[in-house]
Amino acid sequence: MQLNAKIFVAGHRGMVGSAIIRNLKSKGFHHILTRSRDELNLLDQQHVYAYLQQEKPDALVIAAAKVGGIYANNTYPAEFIFENLSIQNNLIHGAHLAGVNKLLFLGSSCIYPKFAPQPMVEASLLTDTLEATNEPYAIAKIAGIKMCESYNRQHGRDYRSVMPTNLYGPNDNFHPDNSHVIPAMMRRFHEAKTQGEGTVVVWGTGKPMREFLYVDDMADASVFVLTLNEESYQKNTLPRLSHINVGTGVDCSIAELAKTMQHVVGFEGDIVFDATKPDGTPRKLLDVSRLSNMGWYAKTNLVEGLTKTYEWFLKQQMVVREV
Repeated sequence: MQLNAKIFVAGHRGMVGSAIIRNLKSKGFHHILTRSRDELNLLDQQHVYAYLQQEKPDALVIAAAKVGGIYANNTYPAEFIFENLSIQNNLIHGAHLAGVNKLLFLGSSCIYPKFAPQPMVEASLLTDTLEATNEPYAIAKIAGIKMCESYNRQHGRDYRSVMPTNLYGPNDNFHPDNSHVIPAMMRRFHEAKTQGEGTVVVWGTGKPMREFLYVDDMADASVFVLTLNEESYQKNTLPRLSHINVGTGVDCSIAELAKTMQHVVGFEGDIVFDATKPDGTPRKLLDVSRLSNMGWYAKTNLVEGLTKTYEWFLKQQMVVREV
């Protein structure tokens, strides 16, 4: 892809979208299109179609989505499936109508069955039942993958999908109810430290295994896949499957994550696990061999990534206090 290519990044203010823009700029891409929610409502089909017809970008990155942790997925399942289906339907079909031939769809590792063999390979998709707590969100993401595959097969488009493991980093959502495990845990440890509390309660037994990827690594992988020549991309994807796993290939237990977080934040109290809360999927580790065969590897380990994220979090806290 030429450095003067016009690239529309949907969801540029989110954690992943903002990281992708940083990465694109670092590589010399300078014609990047963005629109805020006030400027372009991605749930409005006709508005999205009109915008893409007007701009006709050379490539489109779908980093926009409604996301959240177990609590949010359990509480707002209808919103998760409706909004995510609407956003990706509008953007994928709108891109096709506007003649956009290159597109990158960002999904999630929750697309795989709850008890999929570990590490999870791309071919595990649709081989068994999903984890119930985030099934509506997962189904929306699966539909996005299948849309990309279908437009490739029927219309000869080059629509690719990347399925990241659990992401974290700057610009994450640290809301106490609607955030994922790392930002929620980081906030709880930070507040316990600053308020002088003696314990931090972590949801679940601490036994589930999870893989975590720093967001700037995810952005680098996304741009890598987006710009990879078609021959190299096709050689490393399965027939009729457009998606590629993105992760570190290394996981840890939630208990190990909590201890690492305790160290990074500097909390000196105790950790208590609330086994009455749901654990979710027992283990989620991605097989990243396809992406590795293409030549991409994650660069940021968990301690380094959490340290960078906590530094960003503290700066945001300072900004809030100053305001």
